[in-house]
Amino acid sequence: MKTMNGWVKMVLALSWTLAQVVSAAEKPNVVVILVDDMGFADLGCYGGEIPTPNLDGLAKKGLRFTQFYNTARCCPTRASLLTGLYPHQAGVGHMTGDKGLPGYRGRLNDTSVTIAEVLRPAGYFTAMAGKWHVGQEHGATPWGNGFDRSLNAVAGGFYFSGAGKAKLFLNGEELSKDDPGVEQNWYSTDLWTTFGLKFIDEALEAKKPFYLHLCHNAPHFPLQAPADAIQMFRGKYKAGWGALRDARIQRQKEMGIIDAAWEKSPRPPAVKAWKDVSAEEQDRFDHIMAVYAACVHRMDKAVGDLVAGLEKRGVLDDTLILFMSDNGGNAEAGPAGRSEGDPTLAASNWFCGESWAFLQNAPFRKYKHFNHEGGIATPLIAHWPKGIAAQNELRQQPGHLIDVMATVVDVSGAAYPQEFNGHAITPMEGRSLRPAFENKPIERDALYWEHEGNAAIRVGDDKLVRLGRNGAWELYDLKKDRTEMHDLAAAQPEKVKSLAAKWEAWAERAHVKPYPGEEAPKKKGKKKKK
Repeated sequence: MKTMNGWVKMVLALSWTLAQVVSAAEKPNVVVILVDDMGFADLGCYGGEIPTPNLDGLAKKGLRFTQFYNTARCCPTRASLLTGLYPHQAGVGHMTGDKGLPGYRGRLNDTSVTIAEVLRPAGYFTAMAGKWHVGQEHGATPWGNGFDRSLNAVAGGFYFSGAGKAKLFLNGEELSKDDPGVEQNWYSTDLWTTFGLKFIDEALEAKKPFYLHLCHNAPHFPLQAPADAIQMFRGKYKAGWGALRDARIQRQKEMGIIDAAWEKSPRPPAVKAWKDVSAEEQDRFDHIMAVYAACVHRMDKAVGDLVAGLEKRGVLDDTLILFMSDNGGNAEAGPAGRSEGDPTLAASNWFCGESWAFLQNAPFRKYKHFNHEGGIATPLIAHWPKGIAAQNELRQQPGHLIDVMATVVDVSGAAYPQEFNGHAITPMEGRSLRPAFENKPIERDALYWEHEGNAAIRVGDDKLVRLGRNGAWELYDLKKDRTEMHDLAAAQPEKVKSLAAKWEAWAERAHVKPYPGEEAPKKKGKKKKK
């Protein structure tokens, strides 16, 4: 009997071991690609005229989401993407300055976990390459937040190796400018991809599924690119932002990216009609947008290099690739933009400004910083041959950065912890996108936003949004009017009141309030009986 029990135990143990091996073999690889300051309409597969054949190719063999959202700004988006929480819950409600409040500490906090920290216990090799920008100066580092390998910059603001801000860290060690392990005279867009593939090789050698978190500087200012890349686009923007925007919108309608019934949002008052811009200034504006287009085009080439590398290694089919942008096109530097120095050199300082951001975010209103659609709408491309049956299809289901953690947990079988390193962990806020891969609905209550007092809530197709803390709430039906042209607030005051109350409750729960510079309201206690 004892012998029989021994055999049973052995068989059960062997079965369990085999199950674990099979389970590990079935875990997909995951690559998340985040680009910086790219508008909703810049990719070819979202209506843009900039050639992006590699991303278009991923979209053709995968899915494009038409209603996916970011947080409207760099650091909050990165925190939200990494943790599956709203940014204030992760401690990064603004940028990396510590404002002394739980939602605004400027670093990933101890009550959040990163995707890497969730995947490592599930057997994943975790790697990060690119722009970090979630509080490294305050001790929140890639290597301290679950990444086995990393080549990162603290923040961004550079493309070329000679830039003053181009300080790199390899697995936690600061690199010297002449480090033999890094190619000299690098261009950051290529560098991140090169190291991403190196890290993947380490994962494959270790026989582990991998997670790669790849964060490009492009196309964030200062816009910089090699001369030949810029020359490709010189002269192509002399039709002006108005005509080019109309052409993008027309292509978006033909693709089904936007509804043909939506009214086109008008040119902002600060942006001149192209006919009123002098020939000399038209040439300067053409040059600015040519540099931006070169940054996007080179980023697309790097995506192509990554995809080719995955295919060469035989792992492309079982790798879930998610591509998105951290916020909408950037209007900083105003309608005139900026063109200081030679954009082929590290010391230059070029910005697109509001006039070209008007094109980049077509057909939507507003820009980076704002919670109107132009600030928070991002392309999302999902490509996974073994996991997504559909090809070249659109998905209309609203999604958000908070959903990436939930999706990765879902497809990997990893466990999201209740506690980590002795700290209680805030539960995930997102929902898995996997149902949408099969064109099923994503069940959720609401989506929320806040940045610099700009705020929004979306419930179903209803969106309440405001400009600044003291701005009036605006109400839109996004099914009929995603360009936010017809404010329904005056006609539906009860709905405004209800949605505003819902947003306020979230703002209290998610550490949006108190705002920096405000004292927390004192809780009313019961009076003691005498």
